Amino acid sequence: MANDSFLADAEWLRQRAMESLFDQFANLCDGVIVVDAEARIVWMNEQYPKKLGIADPAAAIGKPVETVIPNSLMRQVVDGGKPIMLDIMDFDDNSFVVMRLPLRDDGGRVVGAVGMVLFDDARQLAPVVSRYQQLRADLADAQKKLAEARRTKYTFASFVGATPVCAALKQEARRAARTVSPVLILGETGTGKELLAQAIHAASPRAGGPFVAVNIAAVPETLLEAEFFGVAPGAYTGADRHGRDGKFKLADGGTLFLDEIGDMSAALQAKLLRALQEREIEPVGSNRLTPVDVRIIAATSRDLIADVGGGRFRADLYYRLNVVTLNIPPLRERYGDLPALCEFLAENICRQLGLPPQNICAAVVERLWRHDWPGNVRELANVLERAMLMSEGDHLAVADLDRILPRPRTAQPPPPGPPTLGQTLADAERNAIRTALQNCGGNKAQAARFLGISRASLYEKIAALGV
Repeated sequence: MANDSFLADAEWLRQRAMESLFDQFANLCDGVIVVDAEARIVWMNEQYPKKLGIADPAAAIGKPVETVIPNSLMRQVVDGGKPIMLDIMDFDDNSFVVMRLPLRDDGGRVVGAVGMVLFDDARQLAPVVSRYQQLRADLADAQKKLAEARRTKYTFASFVGATPVCAALKQEARRAARTVSPVLILGETGTGKELLAQAIHAASPRAGGPFVAVNIAAVPETLLEAEFFGVAPGAYTGADRHGRDGKFKLADGGTLFLDEIGDMSAALQAKLLRALQEREIEPVGSNRLTPVDVRIIAATSRDLIADVGGGRFRADLYYRLNVVTLNIPPLRERYGDLPALCEFLAENICRQLGLPPQNICAAVVERLWRHDWPGNVRELANVLERAMLMSEGDHLAVADLDRILPRPRTAQPPPPGPPTLGQTLADAERNAIRTALQNCGGNKAQAARFLGISRASLYEKIAALGV
């Protein structure tokens, strides 16, 4: 009995609240109108006819709402049963901020609609609109910065080297850039695998899309699946209620670079293989498949063939990735590129550290040649930076390197043999570029026109030839 009494009181209170709320809206709003299921006017408060300039409000009762208010959308609310929460309605020279809500009977059937004029001057919404526009501008700016962060920093011009082995590698990489097939980059640590991956992406049809890199060795095994495929909203305790996109989703339409692919566990190898074959992913905690369009470039310093033979790497995944294979030679196999690399790296280091330009003489290059470079180009950059910071002159000296490097190898550099055709052509190009730059006073744009090539081609040749 007490419960029945409470429910009756609650229903009476709800009805009173609804009536009171409507009465307050009718008094506070600049205009209120009610239409029936045929969109005919049933009632208007006193203010509304005055706002609209209706001389005889009683004559409007029973008429279709459009005949009295030409731009009204009340019929759309009645027919569709969906509210229009905020809109601007024009009437003659005035603009009203209005809200329209459907009215339903106890069975849920639409029996009419109510419209309210919230403001009689749309300019009163200016602070809200301004705040909304500011939020949109901030969102667009954040998206732009995120997109820029996912763009590549390197091109083929950044991969310095003119030796035959390096020239052949860049030619193969350029051919790979024209395709959408997976690429597997093999090479020792520090040889520039990610740099080459970025160059391939920048020269590919997907250059306008994102470039997303994942270092598998740097991500804990327990988090790799979520890192790759994302997390559904509320997938587990502590998960983001909005969910989180994985690297596959972030790279959609672009390139996903998987560094140190050889360190991936067997369980994740199977899931990665399925994602590559089916071109769809399943976020952690979700039962829905999401299609993705991603080009894969993988890299490793491990011997994947040996890992396949030893059962540490899936053979089917290896053959799925090994469509185009690029082998980056270690620095000890391309000592001919040392002068150009030193010049390129030294210029970048001086610019980043704010140091004056430092010259690198032939004696320094010869001393560098005597080192084995187990860390390859990355180690070379580290040695040059340390030596420049310790150097007291405007050029590096052999003594600066001796304080950093271990004792040199005793072998002497091999005597130069007869020049190959490639070396002869490279020397001719190098001399032509130097002459053009001298004649143009160092102006590279003029020098490019003088040589009959684009400025981008000139910059690439300058980096490749060590001009």
